[in-house]
Amino acid sequence: MPERRKMSLPALLLVLAAVFPRFCAAAEAPREVVVATIAASINPVTADYLSAAIEKAEGVNAALLVLELDTPGGLDTSMRQMVQEIIRTKIPVAVYVSPSGGRAASAGVLITLAADIAAMSPGTNIGAAHPVGVGGGKMDNTMSRKVENDAAAYARSLAEKKGRNAAWAESAVRESTSLTEKDALDNNVIDFVATSLDDLLARADGKKIRKGEGTIVLRTKGLAVTRFPMGLRHRILSSLADPNIAYILMMIGIYGIFFELSNPGAVFPGVVGGISLILGFYSLQTLSANYAGFLLIALAMILFVLEVKVHSYGALTIGGIVSLLLGSLMLFRASADPWLRISWGVIAVMVGASVLFFTTVVTLAVRSQLRKPVTGAEGLIGETGEAMTDFTGEGKVFVFGEWWSARCGAPLKKGDKVTVTGREGMTLLVEPKGASSWRP
Repeated sequence: MPERRKMSLPALLLVLAAVFPRFCAAAEAPREVVVATIAASINPVTADYLSAAIEKAEGVNAALLVLELDTPGGLDTSMRQMVQEIIRTKIPVAVYVSPSGGRAASAGVLITLAADIAAMSPGTNIGAAHPVGVGGGKMDNTMSRKVENDAAAYARSLAEKKGRNAAWAESAVRESTSLTEKDALDNNVIDFVATSLDDLLARADGKKIRKGEGTIVLRTKGLAVTRFPMGLRHRILSSLADPNIAYILMMIGIYGIFFELSNPGAVFPGVVGGISLILGFYSLQTLSANYAGFLLIALAMILFVLEVKVHSYGALTIGGIVSLLLGSLMLFRASADPWLRISWGVIAVMVGASVLFFTTVVTLAVRSQLRKPVTGAEGLIGETGEAMTDFTGEGKVFVFGEWWSARCGAPLKKGDKVTVTGREGMTLLVEPKGASSWRP
């Protein structure tokens, strides 16, 4: 009997060794798919959002993280951060270029190439990944070649790592080639075309992917889908990463500061202007603005403020308007992607409003300087009065509702009209104004 127990113990251990891993795997099996959506340019905000989505997927041990992507491109640094996050995570990541009419352009190409599963919706396109410098003017030929070679090598490396068409990935960078979803499938750029998210999950089911040092077989068909939308913080920050919004915020900030300095103690314009400027600075940072353009806009603000303090009769305002126009044109490179340029309509409206406003301010200021004084001693000069008595030399006159001592070089009779020519202390200097118009 004891011998029979000894014989059964090893057998029991073998059975447990075979069953326990399967039991644990079944208990820990992922039961959902996390879906994140990026329909914006690639910038620090979208990179942070993707990191949060990956953290969410890792927290629930998701079977798959699907990134629905529709982007015109974006910043190289943010794109590389997103690629690194996709490669680093142990959760399989699928990039799904959608909806119909969407695209994965520029930086979006490399993000798609880095995905474990690359799919596109009908009516979408991918490509045009040539790098464009956006931070400080035109690159020289040497620097342009360096940037292009670096981006091309990076794209080829990602494509080779995922078993995709490395030659096309390089041409997308060097020649800005672009493909429809059908051409992308035929050229081994993507894994398949999916008409919907459910179709994507069905097509991905059973697919083997390499993740790290191991191989994962995806089981995604029929799994529950959990969407991970952008929170309020990400939505607000993402909306700021728009050149037109950044420019408008800068202009609001300039006007707010101008009104506060023109009317010290108003408070509200200063608060609004300060907040707008800070948000504008954040937007410029996420968009890598041209610093020369920013400095010209800042100079325009200084000139406008100085116009309030120094009466230049419009010279400072003209300089400010010219500086504002040049800064607006230079703030983002004209050769950059369309999404990274300020709309001509926005520039025209903001510069036109500035010209109208400051021209009106200068005109009113000049008129106030040329206007005849209406108070004080200067205000009496030129006024018409009336002699209250007959006198030669000194006497009394009635001017501007008051009796004044007056001195005149010509004899006056009571009721004669006089014109004030000057003032000495409390005595007015007058002279006759035509013939007598009144007699008692």
